[in-house]
Amino acid sequence: MKAEQIMTKDVVTIRGSATVAEAVKLLKEKNLRALIVDRRHDEDAYGIVTETDIVYKVTAFGKDPKQIRVYEIMTKPCILVNPELSVEYVARLFANTGIRRAPVIKNSLLGIISVSDILRKSNFVEAPKSLILEQELEKSRDEARKICAEKGASSRECASAWDIVEELQAELAHQKAQKPEKNYFEEYCEENPSALEARMYDS
Repeated sequence: MKAEQIMTKDVVTIRGSATVAEAVKLLKEKNLRALIVDRRHDEDAYGIVTETDIVYKVTAFGKDPKQIRVYEIMTKPCILVNPELSVEYVARLFANTGIRRAPVIKNSLLGIISVSDILRKSNFVEAPKSLILEQELEKSRDEARKICAEKGASSRECASAWDIVEELQAELAHQKAQKPEKNYFEEYCEENPSALEARMYDS
């Protein structure tokens, strides 16, 4: 699944010059946890202001929300998500940066995606990425063996087929944070030593 499939399309925006009191009112009315801060012009960056920003930067210091402007406490530029990014990479982006939500943008603002969207709307329980990768890997390995049997172990076609297998195996190892003792190509080379020479491409 991709970000665009699970994002929330109804995005509420606010001006950076609005007061924090206005932001709080909007958050309460729309039952939201964050607002996207509008760009001032086409070359400007989007910002984001969250309920945490308000509590940590305004409430915690006893400041008057009617006197503080959104631009004083927002994050800008904020991390953006491409609508075509797969859900597991959105989750990894959130994990690596510590954020919980981000606007989905491609030329224009399309939506907002959050950890709640990932948890409630994605199919990671039914179709975890590692399971799909394992299936793709087994299929690619069988295809590589078939191509090599037809074209020869030292052929360019055989080498290219094993490139695909190794990419998938590396991605799966990264997903599981666990490197296999021996990859499928190394196993194949034990049976067909000439295959290794075909992988040494001209620079």
